[in-house]
Amino acid sequence: MLKIGAGGKMLFARFFGFLGRVEEITIMKIIMLGAPGAGKGTQAQRIAEKYGIPHISTGDIFRANIKNGTELGKKAKTYMDQGLLVPDELTCDLVVDRIQQPDAKNGYVLDGFPRTIPQAECLTDALSKLGSKIDYAIDVDVPDENIVNRMGGRRACVKCGATYHVVFAAPKTEGVCDTCGEDLVLRDDDKPETVKKRLTVYHDQTQPLIEYYKKAGILKSVDGTQDLNKVFENIEAVLEA
Repeated sequence: MLKIGAGGKMLFARFFGFLGRVEEITIMKIIMLGAPGAGKGTQAQRIAEKYGIPHISTGDIFRANIKNGTELGKKAKTYMDQGLLVPDELTCDLVVDRIQQPDAKNGYVLDGFPRTIPQAECLTDALSKLGSKIDYAIDVDVPDENIVNRMGGRRACVKCGATYHVVFAAPKTEGVCDTCGEDLVLRDDDKPETVKKRLTVYHDQTQPLIEYYKKAGILKSVDGTQDLNKVFENIEAVLEA
C-alpha cells in the first residue's frame, strides 16, 4: 500500500497486477468549541454519524474508564470521589488513550475538551509526540443573549430523562413528557441566573481557545444562531472544502 497524500485528507493507492485502484480515505481530527448551549454537542453527534468517526466527550471517557477499572480510571476516581477536579494532565492522558482506540483510526470529534489553554497545550504536545495533530477547531458561535433564551426554554423529565424545548422541540402536551407522562421541569442548570454564571466561566476560561486555535491556523467559525440543519450544512462545507 502506498500513501500518496497527507494532512486532513490522506490518499491511499492499492495496485493489483497491472490494474490500479485509488481509494480516498478522509481522516478528520476535530475539536468542537462554543459556549454552553451553543449546540456543539448536537453538531458533534451529526459529524460523527455522517463521517463514521467517534463522538468523544470527557464525561463518557471518565465513566468508561471508571467502569472498566483501568489504571487511568482509578486515578481519576480518587479525585472525583473527593469532589475535586481531575488534573489537566490526567484528563489529557485519558483523552489521548481514547483517541488511540481502533474506532478512531480515521479521526474523531472531541466535545468538551479542551476547556482551557493548559489543556489545549497538553493535547497539542501529546499529539505531537504521536506524530499527529488536530485538523479542525470548529467554533459554533452564538451570542450570550441567544444562549440564555435557548437554555431557559429547555425542559426535562425527572423520571426518564427525556429533554424538550418549549420552542424547538415541544412536547405534545405542554409540561408533560411524551415518553412516560411525568411532569417536565426547568432544571437549575438551565435557569437564567445559572446560565449567566456558566457563560462568565466560559468567557474567562474557554473562549481564549478560539484565539489559540486561530493562531494555529485551524479555527473555523460557523453561525450557530441558524437552524440546526443550516449550521450542519455550514460545517459540512468546512470539512469538505
